Amino acid sequence: MTAVRRGDGDSMPGEERVIDVGVLASGSGTNMEAIAQAIDDGDVPARIAVVISDNPDAFALERARRRGIPITVVLLSDYPDRASYDRAVTAALRDAGVDLVVLAGYMKMAGKELVEEFRGRMMNIHPALLPSFPGTHSVRDALEYGVKVSGVTVHFVDEGLDTGPVIAQEAVPLEEGDDAESLHNRIHLAEYRVYPRAIRLFAEGRLVIEGRKVVVLPSPSP
Repeated sequence: MTAVRRGDGDSMPGEERVIDVGVLASGSGTNMEAIAQAIDDGDVPARIAVVISDNPDAFALERARRRGIPITVVLLSDYPDRASYDRAVTAALRDAGVDLVVLAGYMKMAGKELVEEFRGRMMNIHPALLPSFPGTHSVRDALEYGVKVSGVTVHFVDEGLDTGPVIAQEAVPLEEGDDAESLHNRIHLAEYRVYPRAIRLFAEGRLVIEGRKVVVLPSPSP
C-alpha cells in the first residue's frame, strides 16, 4: 500500500483496511505510545508490527515491550558504514511486512535505500510549521525568532531534512512567558492528535501526492 500518486491505476482511494506500521524511534516513544493508544481506541485501522531503534536504551522499546509489540535494535556501530546500517533497517522493516513506516523521534535522517523502498509510505512528524524551522532545534529557533504561532507538521519523508510533502499541520500559538519546555509540551499534545489522524488518512487511501502537494480526498459516503 502506498500513498496514491496521480496516474496510479491500481489504487483504491477511500478503501480502509488494517495496515501494518513499522515505527522507528530513538528516544522516549511518546508519539509511538499515542499512536498505539489511538489504535487501541479504534481510531486508527492499523497495528504496530515492529518498533525499531538505533538506541538500545530508548524507552520506546520498553513501551513496545509492555504492549507486546516486537522490537528490533539496529546499532550503527555494528555496521561498517551508514549505507550498510540503512540497508539493515530497510531489511528489518521489509521482513516485518509493514505497509507504512512512521518516524517517531528517530534521530537519524532516512538513508537513500530506506527512502526509495518506502517512498510515499514513510511519515515523519516535526515540531514546527514547515517549511519554517527545520532541523533538530526547531522549538528553540522559533522562540528565538519571536514567532507568535508555532505548531506541528506531518510530512512524507524524502531525501532532504524535513523537506517532504506536507500531509497535515496544526498550529500551536505561543503564550506570554513561554520557554522551550512549556512550548514543547503543548506541541507534544498537538503531535499526539495529528499523527494518528495522518495515519488514519493513509489507511483509508485518502492521501494523493501531486508533486509537492498532498491532497486529502473526502471521506467516502457510508
